[in-house]
Amino acid sequence: MSAHQIELVQSTFAIVETIADAAAELFYNRLFEHDPSVRPLFKGDITEQGQKLMATLKVVVNGLTKLEAIVPAVQILGQRHREYGVEEHHYDTVGAALLWTLEQGLGEAFTDEVHDAWAATYTLIADVMKDAARQSVAA
Repeated sequence: MSAHQIELVQSTFAIVETIADAAAELFYNRLFEHDPSVRPLFKGDITEQGQKLMATLKVVVNGLTKLEAIVPAVQILGQRHREYGVEEHHYDTVGAALLWTLEQGLGEAFTDEVHDAWAATYTLIADVMKDAARQSVAA
């Protein structure tokens, strides 16, 4: 990721963060609409889950300038998600729901350039999570 992409992700997340609860609700509604089979993976209160999602996104977004510092936490997250029953194909659905949510939340600020920056961010993080999940299965 380029420094400019990181800047785009960080500046647009600051906008989305102001509507965090609504953004999380949009995200989960979209996710469950596109893949109802993931609904049982979420056993707790979805509002609380949304708060966790936004907190995790904040850590990741803030850590993009020092990836080496957040990779261990992202790896643990990937291992935990595997334990919860998340499968590799779920990452595509989550990524699509995230990008759609950002588009809804940012409106005209969600340019092609912003889309590409967020897609690169998600791909990077999802790849680390999937690799960690695979390694924990192999271990």
